[in-house]
Amino acid sequence: RFKNLFQSTLKFITRYSMLFAFIVSVLATFGSLFFSEIAKYEPCKLCWEQRIFMYPQVILIGIALWKKDVYVSKYIIPLSVIGAAIAAYHYKIFFTAKVVSSGVCTASGGASCVARYVFEFGYVNIPMMSLTAFVLIIIMAFLWRKDKERF
Repeated sequence: RFKNLFQSTLKFITRYSMLFAFIVSVLATFGSLFFSEIAKYEPCKLCWEQRIFMYPQVILIGIALWKKDVYVSKYIIPLSVIGAAIAAYHYKIFFTAKVVSSGVCTASGGASCVARYVFEFGYVNIPMMSLTAFVLIIIMAFLWRKDKERF
C-alpha cells in the first residue's frame, strides 16, 4: 500500500516535473527580488552571481513548457549545477568567514556575503534557500529527462 502511494506520487511528480521546476524558478526569482527590492536587503556579490544562473531559467523553462520542449534539461542542468556550487560556497563562507573576517566579499564595496538577514532553524539562510531551489530544479530536470527518454 505504501509502495503504491510512493510510486503514484513519483509518477505524478515526474509527469509535472518541468512545471514544478518552473514554479521553483519563479519563486526563487521573486523571492530574491522581494529581499532586495521590498525588504531592502542589499545583495552581495555571490547573491548576484546566483541570480545570474537562476533568472534565465524562468524564461527557459517557461518557453519549454509552452513549446513542450523535451530537451530543456540540457540547458537548465548546467545552469543549476553552477548556481548550486556558488550557493554551496556562499553557504559555507556564511558560517566559516564570520569567524575569520567580517566580510569576505566586501572588498568590492558591496554588501557582506556573511550578512545575516534571514536565519531560521539554525541553518536556513538566503544561500541555503538558493541552494535548495537549484537542487530542486536539478532533480526535476533529471526526472523530466528520464520520463521523456522513454518516448
